[in-house]
Amino acid sequence: MDIDNRLQAAVQSYWDARRKNKEKQVQSGKIDAGTRGEVTGGTQMGALEVLVSDILCEAGLKKLDVRTRTALELPGYFRATKKWDLIVVSNGTLVLAMEFKSQAGKSIGNNVNNRAEEAVGSAKDIWTAFREGRFGESPAPFLGYLFLLEDRDNVKTPVANKEPYFDVDPEFRGVAQGKGKGISQYKGVSYSKRYELLCRRLVLERLYTSACFLMATNSPRTKITQPASDLTFRRFVAALRGHVVTFLGSRRE
Repeated sequence: MDIDNRLQAAVQSYWDARRKNKEKQVQSGKIDAGTRGEVTGGTQMGALEVLVSDILCEAGLKKLDVRTRTALELPGYFRATKKWDLIVVSNGTLVLAMEFKSQAGKSIGNNVNNRAEEAVGSAKDIWTAFREGRFGESPAPFLGYLFLLEDRDNVKTPVANKEPYFDVDPEFRGVAQGKGKGISQYKGVSYSKRYELLCRRLVLERLYTSACFLMATNSPRTKITQPASDLTFRRFVAALRGHVVTFLGSRRE
């Protein structure tokens, strides 16, 4: 499989799907506020899901065991169930669960904290359910997180932090810009850097097995960039394949 070409086509499909959703809204006379109309169709990440599904099947999993559209609910601990974007259940064993998330448009800052809370909460929920035996005696599943961010100027501009009482984590402060009233002044890091830190820390804290962070332009031929070497799609794919090999090997023992 040509991973790079398939990824390019999948991300292009993401933008095409958003445009089609928006066109349907306009034609029907129902135009959602902001960019909501672009995502109302709910299938914009479909090509990326298919790509990951194909990678898993190429690694040896049965196609019928990989779910991307229906029957995606898994038990939780703090809630009854949670619907994931892609799951693999083979012979009663939860092999994998994955989230595909994206952010596009001008109002990037409105959802950064929400995305972080969702990612952390979903992982905590499923791992606690795993601890409580909701998935039987099977080994730990692979939890994957893929995030796609629109590559535009406003996501790469430093964003100031509000720190009325306590200093934020230094990683979110960026480069010092001088001093004022005895306290160093910082511009803060950009939204793209915040998302990069989120993906990296989700893995460092073992909330997710592996994560991928992509940036792409909304253009007729999208340009994909992968700013962090530890969060590339190829590295993510290698982790997926490794887990599948381990799982299949354990079944033969």
